[in-house]
Amino acid sequence: MNAIAARLPALVGGSADLDPSTRTALKGQGDFNLAAAAGDDLQGSDCAGWGRAGRNLHFGVREHAMAAMVNGLAAHGGFIPYGATFLVFSDYLRPSLRLAALMGLHVVHVFSHDSLAVGEDGPTHQPVEHLASLRAIPGLLLIRPADANETAVAWRVAVETRDRPVLLVLSRQALPTLDRTRYAAAEGLRRGAYVLADPPAGPPELILLASGSEVTLILAAAERLAARGIAVRCVSMPSWELFEALPQAERDAVLPPTVKARLAVELGVRQGWERYVGAQGDMLGVQRFGASAPAAVVLREYGFSVDNVCVHAETVLARCRARSTPS
Repeated sequence: MNAIAARLPALVGGSADLDPSTRTALKGQGDFNLAAAAGDDLQGSDCAGWGRAGRNLHFGVREHAMAAMVNGLAAHGGFIPYGATFLVFSDYLRPSLRLAALMGLHVVHVFSHDSLAVGEDGPTHQPVEHLASLRAIPGLLLIRPADANETAVAWRVAVETRDRPVLLVLSRQALPTLDRTRYAAAEGLRRGAYVLADPPAGPPELILLASGSEVTLILAAAERLAARGIAVRCVSMPSWELFEALPQAERDAVLPPTVKARLAVELGVRQGWERYVGAQGDMLGVQRFGASAPAAVVLREYGFSVDNVCVHAETVLARCRARSTPS
């Protein structure tokens, strides 16, 4: 954000009183506040004392109003406005977000703290159904990056996408930066889904799909499965909308119709993933609310471990092999 802001004065925004957590302040760009801007002559008006200097907006704890204000900035023109809050609080701003999609406004929303890994904050702050519910709104572009490089590309996409709102869904926890000399380039994010890693020889017999923080989990599981002689393809799928915009042939190149053994892994409800895993595939997700415990404990208890991913993957593969064997 700060690299972009230094070169793009139109980028203006802030958070719903959560900057210490969302980390979305524009450094060195000042605050829109009560200090009068040089040259302002507001004496005697209702606006006396208000200034217009500064690109950081302090919206207060009012997500719906924040989203309404960024809509207004976008509708006015001359700005690329953004708002930021936790993913679970997208519920509070949904009416304004829906209007942004309906109007085709160029706004950016940064939704952090995107999973059960919020940990001790408990189930009230842990989103479960939110990814599915936001993907269901027409006219939105939702991007859930897997690491720092994907996030940088996602911001470029957000700035370039002028005809609809863009939602950047980010983790709370620190994530490793993937070694792009070993895995495919992060520019693949622009396609919505791309092959991160393939078997060293021959076609894949199993495809693991994930978005966000779970991508590192499927990569670790793929290494273990490969050691057991299973040919695994890993697919990072940060944006369903970008992927669906590709021609069918390009989508089939990522998810070959001949490979029926597929497992999607995401810290959210299963809804929607069936279109990508197919009738013979499966999805490791969350079908209940979260819990209050350290993040590592919650993830382990909910089955988001390398061991459990491998168990699910091998079950799917065995089932597909059995169905393909002539009786």
